[in-house]
Amino acid sequence: MVEKLIEISRLQGWRKIKHIRSTTKSLFRQASQQVFRSNGKNEQQKIQTVKNYLNQSKMLQQRFDELLNAPPVGTNIQSLLLYVTLLKRYTDFAKKFTDQIERRLLKGEVIPASEKIYSIFEEHTEWITKGKLNKKVELGHLLLITTDQHQLIVDYKIMEGERDATQVSSLKERIQSRICGTGKKINSHSFDKGFYSKVNLDTLQQDYTTQVVLPKRGRHSKEDNERESAKSFKQLRRAHSAVESNINMLEHHGLNRCVDKGLRGYKRNVGLSVLAYNLHIIGNYLIAQQKQQEEKRLQDKLNYRRKKQAAPGIAA
Repeated sequence: MVEKLIEISRLQGWRKIKHIRSTTKSLFRQASQQVFRSNGKNEQQKIQTVKNYLNQSKMLQQRFDELLNAPPVGTNIQSLLLYVTLLKRYTDFAKKFTDQIERRLLKGEVIPASEKIYSIFEEHTEWITKGKLNKKVELGHLLLITTDQHQLIVDYKIMEGERDATQVSSLKERIQSRICGTGKKINSHSFDKGFYSKVNLDTLQQDYTTQVVLPKRGRHSKEDNERESAKSFKQLRRAHSAVESNINMLEHHGLNRCVDKGLRGYKRNVGLSVLAYNLHIIGNYLIAQQKQQEEKRLQDKLNYRRKKQAAPGIAA
């Protein structure tokens, strides 16, 4: 941003900006190497390299603040305002990260997840750890989807800082209002283990569904074993694995990577992907139905020919 301001204004005092950038990158690399290679023997060297990097960062922040307090002038007012605004935004990031680095590496504090920022371009991004072998960490948001017996997505929600177990009550209300109607119940509703709690189980069983498939994680009581060993529970639990193929298909319809900008664009991308998925499912059903009708028509035609050939001849 400073380089851009130099290009369109008479900004003074930044003649050595390339040297400043090179020095800062060098100090960053040294600190990173010491932190990742630290084994307890070179603790003092690690602390010193981190301090050197932080001192450089604080010096730059002070210079940025001076620039923001007395912004440059020029003829291109619109661009000047844009670059000064962006410089203020990035300076705030620098202050936040400098403080977190000092607290984490020098003071030994644990930074709460709510304070962390994983992308300075998409601040809403969350760090997702699901325990998968191929993807131990993913960046984005958790997406809660509900599919029916026809594999159509009937409900979805983008969770912002939320977890599975807190979603059951609101999901039940949405399903009841959109699908069930008055006085109707769902035959069965299946969940992953992450949704389990005694409160959630009681909530789902109250005037909502005939069969709740909510497996419990951890130690089971006698009542839990009886509930999960029932034949209907096991059958519906096996059918739950179909949602994995639904998720994989959803990724192929645009959710593998979001190319839109901002949280609003992220939500729009998710909605369009769900729509594309449902259209694909409906299209497959229509194609299968058309194929079945065509096969029936050909079979009827073949039967008619056979019947005609087998009819006895009439004498003249």
